[in-house]
Amino acid sequence: MASLNVGNLGEYLREQRRNAQLSLRQLADAAGVSNPYLSQIERGLRKPSAEVLQQVAKALRISAETLYVRAGILDAERDRDEVETRAVILADPTLNERQKQVLLQIYESFRKENGFEITPDLAQGMAQNVTQDMAQDEAQGMAEQISGTQQAPDTAVRGPRTADGNDADPQQTAS
Repeated sequence: MASLNVGNLGEYLREQRRNAQLSLRQLADAAGVSNPYLSQIERGLRKPSAEVLQQVAKALRISAETLYVRAGILDAERDRDEVETRAVILADPTLNERQKQVLLQIYESFRKENGFEITPDLAQGMAQNVTQDMAQDEAQGMAEQISGTQQAPDTAVRGPRTADGNDADPQQTAS
């Protein structure tokens, strides 16, 4: 899916939404923002926060950093290497979401140590993303437990149990 070089954030978002074959309403629902607000962003009437851009990027499955640059939160020239590095990490199919976020946090800590800090808006958006991804990982783990993909308790090793969960007396169950 090749993207054209469009001049502003709203046009770029509209193009990405259309490429993803989503209606304005579908994207608004997926991003957790209101339909009128997203429409105003696309028409250039509103400048969204880093957090909203993060939600929209996640819903579109594109790099949030690209949206930050288009919104003017990141300086394209100064932060090009950082954006590219982050994009490569986020695109790596061999890493799960939690690993990607941990790697990004380590990368950011080294940049900060070397005197390259990010803007407060971007930091807030990235922190929100890390929190959401950790919650998503936790929810996925719980869903796996509920769906039964996790191993069942090993009653074969421990033997039968009573109704209250204690081990049954082996001599009583043998007869």
